[in-house]
Amino acid sequence: MRRAVLLLAAAILLVGPTVLAFQTGGYFEEPRLVATCVVWALVLALAFASPRPLPSSRAGWAALGGLCFITVWTAVSFAWAPLPSPATDNLVRLLLYTGTLLAAIGVLRDARAARAIEPALAAGTLVVIGYGLAGRLLPDLLELSKSSRADGRLEQPITYWNAEGVLAAMGMVLCARLAGDTSRPLWMRASALAGSVPLALGAYLSYSRGAIAAGLIGLLVLVAAAPTRTQVRAAATTVAAGVLTAACSVALPGVASLEGDAGQRATDGATMLAVLLVVMAAAALLEVWMDRGERSGRLRASTLATARQLPAVALVALGLALTSLVASGLAERSSAEAPSEIRGPARLTSVDSRRYDYWHVGADAFVDHPIEGVGSGGFRTVWLRERPVAGYALEVHSLPLEMAVELGLVGLAGFLLFIGGLCGAAARALRRERLAAAGPVAAGVVFLLHATIDWDWQIPAVTLPAILLFAAVVALAERRAGPTDGLDDLIANWDLNGAAEREPRGLTAPAG
Repeated sequence: MRRAVLLLAAAILLVGPTVLAFQTGGYFEEPRLVATCVVWALVLALAFASPRPLPSSRAGWAALGGLCFITVWTAVSFAWAPLPSPATDNLVRLLLYTGTLLAAIGVLRDARAARAIEPALAAGTLVVIGYGLAGRLLPDLLELSKSSRADGRLEQPITYWNAEGVLAAMGMVLCARLAGDTSRPLWMRASALAGSVPLALGAYLSYSRGAIAAGLIGLLVLVAAAPTRTQVRAAATTVAAGVLTAACSVALPGVASLEGDAGQRATDGATMLAVLLVVMAAAALLEVWMDRGERSGRLRASTLATARQLPAVALVALGLALTSLVASGLAERSSAEAPSEIRGPARLTSVDSRRYDYWHVGADAFVDHPIEGVGSGGFRTVWLRERPVAGYALEVHSLPLEMAVELGLVGLAGFLLFIGGLCGAAARALRRERLAAAGPVAAGVVFLLHATIDWDWQIPAVTLPAILLFAAVVALAERRAGPTDGLDDLIANWDLNGAAEREPRGLTAPAG
């Protein structure tokens, strides 16, 4: 009975984000409330079914405690929040995230559930992004709704292009990890590498500079965490295939920006579909060919000679990426009554946005209310009062700044505790279970980077996969020594030809 409860909980948690993606990303009240009730029912069930439903490390308690503190302080802020409805929305959303983190930590202690998180989330992401792409590639068969604000950007089914882009980037990193994990079956690795191609195209067609940059940094973090030639090859193939398909889409306006009449869009879609299928097949066949070469001894899969330098390179790249993302947001301007409607690839070179205006107004509000903030959901009223340009805004478009503006230094302290706990758990997980932790850490970095410059936190279909990945990192960091721990030594000493070859501990894996 206990085992059945754990498996059912794992299935619900892993499938839930994909279901919410087709409910406008879970942004609106009804699907979000239903998801929250389901998650807390799982928490109650796991309190009896899971042998260790709570964190057992300081880092795990810090992450969970920080999120709980933000939730409680959000409820307290009702006393001064200007609008009860958005404050209630934020509270329900936080209850959803807190319950998901708590339930997932208990579920992902199970080895089978932990093993399934990467392929399950990658497959779910591929379903969501594939659905959006299908509206462009097969417009005669699937006609999707189009927002007037999207201006040709990939937005369905979530309905927000930047969120679509970061979800595609997270899925792309997870697929690259699966393709580079030689402990996985060959069919899964080849399928994952093929799946990374439409995800890379999806990230590009969102025309979200932040999502594309975060995805590339995520791949670098992935290689630093799992520095094997197999992983580097998977990451490089993902980038190359993504660049190739993106370049082809530029020549097809019916795909790139939804321009042209119905006939042209159908022709362009069919052309792009053919290109996509060819590139996907080539990526899968490359993985199969390389695997056979490694098995036969013609090619060697081992740790890179520069492996020790990669973590430092990744940390520097993370710092530069975060600085660049924030700086690019500060460089954006929009003095017009409405942002220009640039369509297609030209959006990637445009700095036309109101993000700087949101941040400027938000920073001023924080200075005015530094301790308690303006109250949960209060930025929208501040914007209406202080906005320097016409137009409405509901969010400040930055998760750390949102915590500071709406919840003050008190809420920001809870957020930093949450992030600090995640960082501590990630560091420990990478020391103890490097191969298993590489994918969740890298994909989690993608989300956190993008959340610093956008409102991903308000879209459960994007945030919940990240919460599940965070829970996986905590569970890996707390994994107890047991009969399976000998796998680390097997991984460290595995030789593809059957001979014992000593490699640095935890950096290589048996072929699938």
